[in-house]
Amino acid sequence: MKVGIPKEVQPGETRVAIIPETAKRLAEKGMDIVVEAGAGAQAGHDDEAYTAVGASIEQSHEVVLGQSDLVLKVAPPATGENGTPDETSQCKEGGVLIAFLQPFSQRDMLGKLAARNVTACSMEMVPRITRAQNMDALSSMATVGGYKAVLLAANAFARFFPMFMTAAGTIPPARTLVLGAGVAGLQALATAKRLGAVVEAFDTRPVVKGEVESLGAKFIALDLDVSHDEAQDAGGYAKELSEDHHKRELELIAGRLPRTDIIITTAQIPGRAAPILITTDMVKKLKPGSVIVDMAVEGGGNCELTEYGETVVREGVTIIGQTNLPALMPVHASQMYSKNLNNLVMHMAGEGEMKLDFDDPITAGVVVTHQGKIVHPALQEG
Repeated sequence: MKVGIPKEVQPGETRVAIIPETAKRLAEKGMDIVVEAGAGAQAGHDDEAYTAVGASIEQSHEVVLGQSDLVLKVAPPATGENGTPDETSQCKEGGVLIAFLQPFSQRDMLGKLAARNVTACSMEMVPRITRAQNMDALSSMATVGGYKAVLLAANAFARFFPMFMTAAGTIPPARTLVLGAGVAGLQALATAKRLGAVVEAFDTRPVVKGEVESLGAKFIALDLDVSHDEAQDAGGYAKELSEDHHKRELELIAGRLPRTDIIITTAQIPGRAAPILITTDMVKKLKPGSVIVDMAVEGGGNCELTEYGETVVREGVTIIGQTNLPALMPVHASQMYSKNLNNLVMHMAGEGEMKLDFDDPITAGVVVTHQGKIVHPALQEG
């Protein structure tokens, strides 16, 4: 089986799907690894590092896509917009593609892949079960993003994060509020704490309180009087709140803002627009010089004033809408993603050939197009 690793073409994407260490493992399983020239350069891996582990280098992007039985990517295949090639039409007919496909927002792209009879597997759809933990690329990238978000905030903040006691007086620590205590939020809390900030977190799921407090942060609870199953879905994601509960949520958050310096927002609902947690009026409650990093920007944003891909100042507050935070740390982001991919490929093609078992929850969970159709139940019309 020929496995192709193309160079990413989406603007700003610096990661590579497979690093040399992983390429070696795949090659040892009898797979023929073909890497596009320069694919790993921005992640710290030159072509020689791949050839040293038995991979071959191909100069043509189209050849890598068109001749590979299995294509491993980071970003969704480009569809020809913004000067990028139409990768959907270049994939081998009847081949397999694994990447972050953004399936809920990329229906047209999925349709094009289905039309070429490509079996497309989405890394976002890895089920949250124990056997699939080592394939959970969403959590891996959320770890990178949560860490980097705090560094962006610290860079934009014109004050210290930790408390300093100096001859010139005592400098109080920054106060950081993280909205959403999933993987990204917990990493943001841990990073802000390491930098010396006073940290607190809000989440609608009471079950995360212990994790928040284990990091030395204060957990802000909203008494919703709802059950565990009403607060989160089977995958552990927070569910959308009722209108009344959402109003109470905003009131609780607003009450924290006058004494908050840094806000990291991470709240997202799979397949839905990100909930607005910080309105324009709430931004006005923040002190001038405060910073918001909106990690939900690609889902529409948790802050009403966030601008996609931009850093803006509104009401004296810096609002960072940086997209694709993991691409700002391509070395370790690629290392983590590559390991997740390796584990999934070994699960589906451990003997060197792709074998799809749709009775297996992992395979059934990740496959979104197969035999000319969009097959994932979550993506079915109606």
